Amino acid sequence: MATETKEKKSSEVEKEGAKRNLPKGRRYVGSKETFTYVLFDIAQSFNLDNKKTYYLTDVLVISYWWQAIVSAVVSIWDIVNDLFLAAIVDRTNTRFGKFKPYLIMYAIPGTIMAMIFWGMPAMFPGASGTYMPKIITYFILQMLQNLATSLYEISKTGIIATITPDVLDRTRLINQANLFSSLVENLPRQICTIFIDLVNHGQLKIKMTSLFVYMGVGTALCAGLLSLAFSFKVKERVLQSVEKPDFKNAIGSLFKSRPLMLLMISDLMGQFAISPGLSLYYTNVMNLSSAELIVGIPGMFVTYASYAYVGKLRERFSTKTLWAMGSHWGDFLNIFVYLVGAINKNYKRTVPMLLAFMARETLWNTVYAMRKVVPEEIRNEAIDYGEWKNGYRTEAMAGVVKGLARKLVSTFTTSFNSIILGLIGYRQGLKPGQQSDRTERLLFMAVTLLPGLTGLIGIIPKLFYNIDAETKERMYKELAERRSETAKSLNTFAGDEETSAPAE
Repeated sequence: MATETKEKKSSEVEKEGAKRNLPKGRRYVGSKETFTYVLFDIAQSFNLDNKKTYYLTDVLVISYWWQAIVSAVVSIWDIVNDLFLAAIVDRTNTRFGKFKPYLIMYAIPGTIMAMIFWGMPAMFPGASGTYMPKIITYFILQMLQNLATSLYEISKTGIIATITPDVLDRTRLINQANLFSSLVENLPRQICTIFIDLVNHGQLKIKMTSLFVYMGVGTALCAGLLSLAFSFKVKERVLQSVEKPDFKNAIGSLFKSRPLMLLMISDLMGQFAISPGLSLYYTNVMNLSSAELIVGIPGMFVTYASYAYVGKLRERFSTKTLWAMGSHWGDFLNIFVYLVGAINKNYKRTVPMLLAFMARETLWNTVYAMRKVVPEEIRNEAIDYGEWKNGYRTEAMAGVVKGLARKLVSTFTTSFNSIILGLIGYRQGLKPGQQSDRTERLLFMAVTLLPGLTGLIGIIPKLFYNIDAETKERMYKELAERRSETAKSLNTFAGDEETSAPAE
């Protein structure tokens, strides 16, 4: 009862804050820039990354033990380089902005490395999973990709926080990008899923390796071009503070911000969700890779409808409740699917599992808009909170420190996902239906019950999020005043320099 009263009070406070109409909702980002941001958002998912486990295990054929070793080394490397890259980015100050130069710098080499990654089967045709030249190439490429991707992720995270100083304009941008990109961003994986089945059933007369080379290289090139278009068009409009924090103070300031600390802890706990990937189950147990596409058909309509009622949910529930609900609804649904599959060995039967996964996808997509928009808003809101409390912005370090604990755990969990395949007796390179009954049963458990139970751990820190509507109103009002004063002082300084300059 006390919890309900507190929840109602929090909701009422947020409604009252909305009536006060702060911030004012000025639109800074024009139509053309918005369009390129939508393209940029599409580029983030316009790839075959969700097929990467299947690709590495059964197409490129990298021994899962080597996958685990490489993953562990690269994860440690990732943690080390992130901190130094973030410190460099946070001290960057160019006439183009803080993040834009790095987005442009990444576009071409990042695209080339992605194309090489997906083109590796053509470089090492028929090589075994322990063939050292292939392992070494994979390892070096992962190290270089990680370095470049870290710089890109830091810049990508920071750019949306600086593209507009208006929180409503930012929310509009995120909403539009997620809505329109959801129409096309999944096409590569959907098409690839269908082609995998056609190849496995002999209906498409090409090799599986050729399929992944053509589609992987093609999507990498398209995504690179879309990202490059945005990188040249985007403008940074949030004024950076003149004072630049040193490495020590940049890290220390983040630990003084409760919202950023909660985001970091939430990311940390969320990484305990362990799963080797549903694509292996669909392909090897159900013998229907297209199941991934079929089960998502009803949910497509719910996905777009979810944007229509997310506003109503905001009026009824607090931000932290929406955050927790959107992030962990899928964990409960995974447990539901496991219970259905555990009855009479349904996990081996196509029709019951198609219906169970279809119900899961449809119900999961009822919170699609909430899952996409609310975490982005909270992250940007937390960065603004850090500026409010500390006097300067540290978007890059905030993104890195928030994900640092997550990556520490991910070092273990990513490697463990590969190790799981070895523990359950998964044999690489076999055709669908050739795994043992024990392996199929444990694989089903590993992609439903295990991620469901371990994923729920991440809900705990979300319950302590502390930025309500009243705090948000005061924060943005004071930030607007500070930024105005900073802009005036910079203009005055520039004017003094111009006056004192010698006449030509």
